Amino acid sequence: MKGVNCVHRVVCPGSFDPVTNGHLDIISRAASLYDEVVVAVLINVTKKGLFTVDERVEILGEVTAQYGNVKIDRFHGLLVDFCATTGISAVVKGLRAVSDFEYEMQMAQMNYRMAKVETLFMTTNPQFSFLSSSLIKEIARYGGDVSGLVPEPVVSRLHSRMAEE
Repeated sequence: MKGVNCVHRVVCPGSFDPVTNGHLDIISRAASLYDEVVVAVLINVTKKGLFTVDERVEILGEVTAQYGNVKIDRFHGLLVDFCATTGISAVVKGLRAVSDFEYEMQMAQMNYRMAKVETLFMTTNPQFSFLSSSLIKEIARYGGDVSGLVPEPVVSRLHSRMAEE
């Protein structure tokens, strides 16, 4: 039974540079639990990404198109401000390891203290627990095979981008 304080909309924030199958696992599982999942791409002007924010938004739109309740957005600044602006009261984060939890717990506690935004943790599927966007970029940079680790549209874009560098 859904009550007044039930969470209907959540945000999955991140840089997604590039999106991995681990990210998609968390997004798809969140989509099966909540009415709406907003995947929010962080705009970090101090960091040059492999893909532009527009490219990441486009890729995420393509690889999540099968989920009718997943929306793609972008944000800069504080996540709690994005949540206030969009009326979202909870964040979903994937945890790969205990080391992720230590950092994410601090962020969760601060987000709650600042704006009463809850953080919901999902443990990553073990087959994706070793994945990170940084590792994918490093493997691709040296010509390694990343198929099966990222969605197919990312594989082709990675090959193209690495050929440009």
